[in-house]
Amino acid sequence: MTDTRAADTPTPRPMEVTIPGHLFAAMPFYDVIETRDTVIVDLHNRPDLANVRGALQGGLVATLIDVAGGRLALAAGDRGVGVSTADMTIHYFAPIVTGPARAVATFVRKGRRLIIVAVDVFDIGADRLAARATLSFAVLEPRAGQSCSPVAPLAP
Repeated sequence: MTDTRAADTPTPRPMEVTIPGHLFAAMPFYDVIETRDTVIVDLHNRPDLANVRGALQGGLVATLIDVAGGRLALAAGDRGVGVSTADMTIHYFAPIVTGPARAVATFVRKGRRLIIVAVDVFDIGADRLAARATLSFAVLEPRAGQSCSPVAPLAP
């Protein structure tokens, strides 16, 4: 397992959603770390998010991956640009039953038009790798008057 539970890892705090009424505000997402090279986001298990076997729904794991990867890709946009998921491949290894699910996003490649991100997802309570994903993000110019993300970045 990666060292994402070290003593110097900050206490997760609820993710701040900047768009009123956005679906993410109802989800138990928690910010752990956001730097220029790494974003770590937790998704806490709840009974209403579990499948019939008691594991976190696979589609929600995919959403967690997209949130963490997209936030990292957006942070690479020094030019005030936006990003959009162009491709996502996920390999599921184990169910996330204990939780929380922790997504650790890191860069593979930062290009001018395409950003590639790797995301590992861990079941923290079970101390195991649950999924690994690779995402491609298209770099976009922002639309006038629109925010690039429904989520506020962590303070440095």
